[in-house]
Amino acid sequence: MERVAFLIERTGQRIECLLNPETFTITRLAGVRPHRSLSGVLTGTALADDPLLATGGGTTEFELELLFDVSKLSAPAANASVQTLTKPLWDMAENSEVHNDGYGAPPVVRFVWGKSWNIPAVVVAVAERFEHFTTAGVPQRSWIKLRLLRCAVPGVAAKRHSATDLHESLINPAESFLDVEPDDIRVHEVQGDPIDDDGASSSERIDQLAHRYYGDASLWRALAAFNNVDDPARLAVGTGLMVPPLVAPR
Repeated sequence: MERVAFLIERTGQRIECLLNPETFTITRLAGVRPHRSLSGVLTGTALADDPLLATGGGTTEFELELLFDVSKLSAPAANASVQTLTKPLWDMAENSEVHNDGYGAPPVVRFVWGKSWNIPAVVVAVAERFEHFTTAGVPQRSWIKLRLLRCAVPGVAAKRHSATDLHESLINPAESFLDVEPDDIRVHEVQGDPIDDDGASSSERIDQLAHRYYGDASLWRALAAFNNVDDPARLAVGTGLMVPPLVAPR
């Protein structure tokens, strides 16, 4: 099973979940709001709807529900509380990062799920429902509901995409590199310090490589599909990734 993970953008910390989401909802809110003047909302005679002002942006919201259960651990401790597993998710909703203006902000995290999802976002709401209590009142199981808003990654130039790109890119991402000649492909050797026996590294991620070579981190999915990467969030140090051009020379 390909588990969900959250990657803290600034530190590279990886927070894994025990099970895949039971539900996952995407909501797109268009960048419009009521048109206002100094006297309030603008209205008109005999209009069916109040005038709207387009802001040029909008928000993309994700809501998912995750299950945590201490019995799913390989060696659960006696009377272990499920809260020890879910606390990192609560921490993502805290204003733990201080900007130059002195205001705190929640950390930018990447929601990573298999080969399909790698989304930069901030956690704006978290709720937890506890189940299966011990005689001492310690919860053994809980459902976590997270609400995230997609956001730009600090220091990475934003690309302008349509609101439907998130869906269209899931259909066949490898089509970005059709008809590529072998001589046009460069090879990138993954750099970093191994952090486990599998050679996984926290130094380089495939979305960072997509930004480096194509100027667009959202092309990570196409690069992963081209290389048949099993886990885009974990690249083994020393792995040679094929980096084809977006458009083959004519």
